[in-house]
Amino acid sequence: MSKTLIITSKEFRSYFDSLMAYIMLFVFLGLTGFFTWLYGTDVFYTNTASLRPFFQTAYWTLFLFIPALTMKHIAEELKTGTIELLLTKPVTYWQVIAGKFFATWLLVAVSLALTLPWYVTIANLGPIDHGTAITGYLGLLLMSGAYISIGIFTSSLTQNQIVAFLLALITGIFFQILFSMLSSVFDGTIGDIFGYLDLRTHYDNITRGVIDSRDLIYFLSVIFLALTGAEASLLKKNLN
Repeated sequence: MSKTLIITSKEFRSYFDSLMAYIMLFVFLGLTGFFTWLYGTDVFYTNTASLRPFFQTAYWTLFLFIPALTMKHIAEELKTGTIELLLTKPVTYWQVIAGKFFATWLLVAVSLALTLPWYVTIANLGPIDHGTAITGYLGLLLMSGAYISIGIFTSSLTQNQIVAFLLALITGIFFQILFSMLSSVFDGTIGDIFGYLDLRTHYDNITRGVIDSRDLIYFLSVIFLALTGAEASLLKKNLN
């Protein structure tokens, strides 16, 4: 575990050694702040304060940003050959993958933490449902974890960062839109399977303030399977 934490710390710092983290934080805070104040503070007309505009904006912003954050994780290592150099040290593929995953998840968590002033300010403007606000943040973290793991998996499939980005985005679209559409097309067991794979359904369940073990298991399963797939991809490349 200590080796994973070392890799996590190194990868997290590397975000701030480049402009990537600063660009993400600037755009993320700018977009979420703008739409939160534009649509979420209409207290005098609705007699309530809402964070729904913030959660909707944050959801789509992270959906687009996360593939950009993860596209170089493994692809760049494969292209430059530094993955072999890294593995000359006493670390495993899983520790490398987990370290990169937690580093990106931590960056997302920091981004969300910086939006807490939006929450506090709006709560002071009018009545707000604190339960759904808290589960909304939890939903964003779980959704981000799922897309980060998918991004790392697609990054392990290629040496090209752009290809990794597009693969992550396309896979995300399946989880975000296409599985929902397919669940309405097919009936019976097949439709139920596609419906369960629909990420947005599980996210919406959590953001409504209902924490169901089935939704938590779904997100944790996606994370575990995607990271395991990334490990298997690297092991296959090493064997070849």
